[in-house]
Formats: sequence, structure tokens, C-alpha cells
Amino acid sequence: MVKRKTKFVCQHCGYETAKWMGKCPGCHSWNAMVEETEIVKPHNRALFVHTEAVAAKPVSITTVETTQEPRIDTKFTEFNRVLGGGIVRGSLVLIGGDPGIGKSTLLLQICAQLANDAHPVLYISGEESVKQTKLRAERLHVTAEHLYVLSETNLEHIIQTVDDMKPAFVVIDSIQTIYRSEITSAPGSVSQVRECTAELMRVAKTKGIAIFIVGHVTKEGALAGPRILEHMVDTVLYFEGERHHTYRILRAVKNRFGSTNEIGIFEMKEAGLAEVKNPSEIFLEERSKGAAGSTVVASMEGTRPVLVEIQALVSPTSFGTPRRMATGIDHNRVSLLMAVLEKRVGLLLQNQDAYLKVAGGIKLDEPAIDLAIAVSIASSFRDQPTNHTDVVIGEVGLTGEVRRVSRIEQRVQEAAKLGFQRIIIPKSNIGGWNIPKDVEVIGVANVEEALYYALGEGKNRPIF
Repeated sequence: MVKRKTKFVCQHCGYETAKWMGKCPGCHSWNAMVEETEIVKPHNRALFVHTEAVAAKPVSITTVETTQEPRIDTKFTEFNRVLGGGIVRGSLVLIGGDPGIGKSTLLLQICAQLANDAHPVLYISGEESVKQTKLRAERLHVTAEHLYVLSETNLEHIIQTVDDMKPAFVVIDSIQTIYRSEITSAPGSVSQVRECTAELMRVAKTKGIAIFIVGHVTKEGALAGPRILEHMVDTVLYFEGERHHTYRILRAVKNRFGSTNEIGIFEMKEAGLAEVKNPSEIFLEERSKGAAGSTVVASMEGTRPVLVEIQALVSPTSFGTPRRMATGIDHNRVSLLMAVLEKRVGLLLQNQDAYLKVAGGIKLDEPAIDLAIAVSIASSFRDQPTNHTDVVIGEVGLTGEVRRVSRIEQRVQEAAKLGFQRIIIPKSNIGGWNIPKDVEVIGVANVEEALYYALGEGKNRPIF
């Protein structure tokens, strides 16, 4: 018997209640409860994942046979790296990003590469007509015979098309425009997004089809819809970058088939997105020589070392409380390192404004960038430039010591490949690996010793 159920659902976290509430008990958001009417039908839960009616029995984990998941090459090295080596059949991938960042462009280019390899691909757009998709494909020079496009928002019609066509890959652009007719709420609501994603997950797992879902983001930068959306899918990718800058970064925040530490870097051009094979050269190509407050650090993004420039500007404050601003670096880390410089090195920074930036728009969050930040701040404060052939790597403790970092050999090799001649690293990282030729590696034990080498401060002092 069909029943209608009225409920109030939080549009931020998916919390459900029978009565309207001004403040959501789940996520404490105000005015986020929206009334929805749902048609309740008895569901056969066995159809969601398992098609067999026989209950599964527990088995010993030592007796379970595993096979390597076959991966499909997309011909995009950066995209393959983020996914963990390629696309896994039967996987459900969610891609989010700001409007106009290039999500649809990236997926259409990937669909073209897959279709050129004779894989049938179905691109479903709920936001554009077939003609609009064709115009974008012509701009990107996409002419693949096995790429099929469909403009549809009804989930039942989409599943029927998938059953008839039997594609190897499906793209849904976007999940906020898809709806199920049994649910009376509007497309994009919590109920619609949750149920449509659950149905697509069933299709992906039972038919072995890799499905890519495009998700909208809120003004805070989080994926729109309930948080359960990210728990249901196999992989969550974020496409980051500024709309007015050419470089885009694809980052995995969840991946059941690979690491979440990898990033892919693309450049937006007139004919679409192009891969950036050597991002270090891109980030350093406009670096000024002989400028105070500029330091190069080798940061690890997954298994790839990336050399970026950290810039600092320290100037006397005109306010009662000095300002601390940072772009691409954690604001609290900057305040911590400035306190270490003031207490352990003796730099009077309590009446100085500090502005820090990572050139190129990339975000750094690993501890190995601490020493480079400290050197940049001291360089700008003393108005003394660093050597443009130096790279600084190390974590800084509260007592001023420079601590060991991971994968030092890969960082040094990347710096040597780009022509840097001197690298300042923690003393505890010296030894146990091969130093490249024509590169001088200096080990330091504390921040004061690092400033001695990087800026030449305290030349009459002994080296600790």
C-alpha cells in the first residue's frame, strides 16, 4: 500500500524530523529545515547490492582470494595518478568543484579518450541540451564515434537507457539535476540526491559500469547535499583553482582504490585542459632573483615532489595588533613560527605585519615547509635576499630545533634536476642515501643555524 509521508529535512546534513525546527540538531545550522513529501513504498532491500536471496555466510579472511583490480588507462597521466593508476570498473566517482572551474570540460575530454579506445561512453547532461554539449565538444575538438550524449533528468529513463545501451562508462552532469519520480521533493534536495546516488551505486556495482557524478559545491566550498553522499561513493575528487588563473589542481579526498595524497595539475587553454608534466618549472618560472622574503621549498604531494616559492612581506604595523595573513599556508602555522623566531632567534616581530603567500595558487600543509617559512620571514624582516639557488627543507619545533622530514632523497633529486645548487635540510636526514652530483647538501640542527647559511646572519658566530 502506498503511503505519503511528510517530513522536514536539513539541507546541509540530511537530518530528518517530523516537525519544523529553526536550528538543526545535527549540524546546528539555522533555517535549513525544508518540508518534503515522500511516497513510501515497500522496498526489496536485496536489490540494492546483492541479487541473490540467500544470506551470505562469514568466511575467514585468510581464505578469501583476491585479484588485482584491472584499471583502464584514460590517456591522462595526471588523472590516472589521482585515481590510483586508472579507472576501476564498477566504481562510483564523485567530482566536485566551483562553478566554471572546468569539471564538465575535464570529463568530456576523458570521455573522448575512452571512446577513442573503442569503449562505449554515455555522457548524460541534466544542465545542457545535446546541441550545447555538441558545441562544447567542437570547441574541445572532441570527435569520438563511441561517445554518446543524452539530455535527461529522470533517473528511471537514465537507467533504462543504460540497460539498453550497456556502456562501459557513464557520466552524470550533475547529480543535483537528477530526480526520482517516486520522491515528490525537488531535484537537488537531500532526499533526491541520496536516493539517486544509491540507485546509481547499485547500477555501478551490479553491472560493472564505472560512473562519474558531478556534484555542486556550496559557497563554503563543501559538496552540496547530505554528507552521506561522500560516504556512499568510492572516490571523491575536488577540482580546485581560481577561475581567472589558468592552473587547476585535481585532488582526491577519498579513494577506496588508491592513495588520497596524489594531485593532478592541469592548465586551462583555449582547446581545453592540458596536463602539466613538470609543475615545479611552472611554479618557479616567474621567480624574481635577489628579492628579499623569497624561499624555495620542496614539498611532497603524494609521491611527487613539487618545488614552490614561499613569499613573505614583513613591514612595521600601523595598528595596535599586528596583522598576520597567509595564502596557501595555515594561518596558525605562521603565527607559531613567528613566535619561534622571536623567542629562539631574537627577531623583534611583535610590532610587524606579516603577509605570506605560496606562489602559483597551490596549498601546502605538510610540516616540511616550516623552515622555508621561517627563512622567508627572517629574510623580509632583515631586508636581506636569499640565494636564488638555495632550497630549504625542514620541520621546526617549538624549541627552535629542525626536525627530520620524510622522503628527503626524492626532494633533493627534484631540486637538483631543476638546477638548484645548495639544499638546506635537517641534520638528522644526512646519511643513508645518495647525494646528486654538483649539489651541496647542508644539515642544520636549529633555526639559528639555518639562518646562518640561508642569510649569512651572525657570520662571526660559531656554527652550532
